[in-house]
Amino acid sequence: MKYARLSKEQLEELNVEFANFLASQQIDKSEWDLLKVNKPEIAEQEIDIFSDLVWEGVLKSAKYIEHFSKNHIFLFQFDDLDIDTIVIKTSLEDVDFLQKEGLQWLSNHLLDESVEIRYGAKKFGNDRNGELFDIIQQGGILSQGELYHQIKSILNK
Repeated sequence: MKYARLSKEQLEELNVEFANFLASQQIDKSEWDLLKVNKPEIAEQEIDIFSDLVWEGVLKSAKYIEHFSKNHIFLFQFDDLDIDTIVIKTSLEDVDFLQKEGLQWLSNHLLDESVEIRYGAKKFGNDRNGELFDIIQQGGILSQGELYHQIKSILNK
């Protein structure tokens, strides 16, 4: 398995897609029910294969990831070859970007000396989707890129 198994809730959300996947493997509902009971290891393998296919599709179409921590915000934009990163950091211990108040503070103090903004870019290695998955595993969330573009437009002024 290259990525992570989808949770039970995620599989339930994708039950139609999973049924289609099983059908493409010539496994109908009754066969699936028998597999789960008689050969659970094969059923697990099918779930793992499906999970990897879902992750591949999600990661292939992803364009932005955001990662928030108490004193840092990492904003990523990427295409097939490159990943651009904006890092926002505050040196003030009482500011918490994980809280609504911390984000409000940031919008009011973005250009203060207590806020450091850095921009960087690099080429992906051999496994673009693996690198993106690693960011997600560390707490990154897929986004539409609104915050990335807002900050980048401020940096370009």
